[in-house]
Formats: sequence, structure tokens, C-alpha cells
Amino acid sequence: MSIPAAPGSVMRGAVDLSSLRHRPAAPASPPPTGAPTSDAPAGALPLVFDVTDATFGEVLELSRTVPVVIDLWAEWCGPCKQLSPVLEKVVTELAGRLVLAKVDVDANPQLAQGFRAQSIPMVLALVAGQPVPLFTGAVPEQQVRDVFAQLLQLAAQHGVTGTVPVAGGDAAAAPEEPPLPPLHAEAFAAIEEGDYARAISAYEQALVENPRDVEARAGLGQVRLLARVQGADLQAARAAAAAEPTGIAAQFVVADLDVVGGHVDDAFGRLLDLFAALPGEERAPVRERLLGLFGIVGDDDARVIRARARLASLLF
Repeated sequence: MSIPAAPGSVMRGAVDLSSLRHRPAAPASPPPTGAPTSDAPAGALPLVFDVTDATFGEVLELSRTVPVVIDLWAEWCGPCKQLSPVLEKVVTELAGRLVLAKVDVDANPQLAQGFRAQSIPMVLALVAGQPVPLFTGAVPEQQVRDVFAQLLQLAAQHGVTGTVPVAGGDAAAAPEEPPLPPLHAEAFAAIEEGDYARAISAYEQALVENPRDVEARAGLGQVRLLARVQGADLQAARAAAAAEPTGIAAQFVVADLDVVGGHVDDAFGRLLDLFAALPGEERAPVRERLLGLFGIVGDDDARVIRARARLASLLF
């Protein structure tokens, strides 16, 4: 999925890293070649490296300086082999603004469990030691670029703006990314400022000018979600939803917060349960909200596919 760049909100507990945060590296098992070490020269740090259960603590610390993209993969996984070269290409082109840490889930079961890797390839990021869910499955290169652009914005909002020198090269010689269309650039700037109304207006205007602008449509869905949860209190929202199990507005708030926080299955399950509990004439808004969230998460995401199947079973 394409992760929305929201201050704080997407940083909320996507995975549990508490058991890995302070894990020391085993002295008898040095980190793989290319893994960052605390005493390595800054210029020697590669942009793409392997990470293990033993060396993950160092990657967490690195994420306080530069965003770290985590690629969970396995040798037997065909889609992983399609996606990994795309990730490496885009990270390399960003010339040190991001690094890519690759995790073989078969060789590193503790990391796979910590990241709740139910399917692979699974891609997330670490920003200031906190996990940010990105997407699962092999996605197109342009989507990877879009997600990474939003990740860099999110990292900047949390003060993570460092870079790593490109080993054996000159970052200044890296190819520049093409400029964003003006309305997209305006929307991104508005998101950085927390002005979601202006971002919505920019994306809406982009769609008026080009109804086939897929990126604007995706961005509009994401920023509308951010606008809905802006200022919402999760604890209060959950209490209100518990007090009114069939209250559409109350359930919508919690579902939105869960999607932003990375708890996608919880959000879908809540809305599907609500859909099933309501009379037929009251179901339309719930179906519309589900379809909107499906579009944000991604139609080819396994969680969306499961939720669509259940929704279809409830409709017929």
C-alpha cells in the first residue's frame, strides 16, 4: 500500500519490536558483509545490505539518522525476486536518502515474527526506531517511487533527514527524479504542513484536469483519510465504538485510525461486522467506506482480497 505521510499517526505500533530493540550482536557470529556497524567508516556504508536477528539493533539505531526500508523476502519467493531489484534500483537512485535492509525470513525467524510477516514480499520502514507499514506483494516501480517519496516526507516531519555517503560514488552525480506535476507538488507541500483541506483541493483539481490521474486519485483517498483522523483520540474513539456497536460514525472513526496505524485487518473486520449487523437499507455507507479503504490499501493486497470475498458473501 501507499503509506500516507501523517505526523505521528502512521508511527503508531504497526509491529512489535520490543524483543528486538536491544538485542546484542552475537560475538561468534559477525554481521553479514555490508551490514552497518557502529565503528564502520561513514563512507563505507552501502545503500543495500543484509540484516539478521543479531544485527537488527544496529539498524534500529541507524533509522534515527536515515530512513531504513526493510525488505522481507525468501529464496523460494518468486514475487520477492521480482520486487527486490526494483527496491534496490529506487533506493540507489535516491543516493543515500534511504537505505535498504534485506531480511531473509527463513534465516531470521525472530525478525519475521516481530514484523508479523504473514505473507512476503513485505516492505516496511523504520523511522526514528519506529515501524511504518508500506506494502505487501510485488508492486510496480512507480508505486515504489511514490511510497518512498511519501516516506521521505514522513521522515522529515519526524526530524530524520540524514543521508549516508554513497560508497564508491558521488551522490551529486545520481540521476535527479523528475519534478512532480504542480498540483501534486502543492498537495505534498500541504500535507507536510498538515493542511489537508488544501491537499484535498489540489488533488481534486488534478483529477478535474485529468480524470485518469491514478496517483492523484490514490493521494486523494489517503489525504481524505488523514483529514478524517486528524485530532482523533484512539482511546476515546474505541470507547465510543464499544458503547454503540452499530453506530456507523463511531465505528468509522476506529476503522480509519486502525488503517492509519497499520491494523488493516482489524479495520476491515470491524466494518464487515458492522455491515452484517445493519439492516439492508442502512448498509450503503459502510460498503462505500470499505471500498474507499480498499483503494487506499491496494486492490492486490491479500487483506483486501480476503475482505472483498467476505463482503461479497454478505451481499449475496
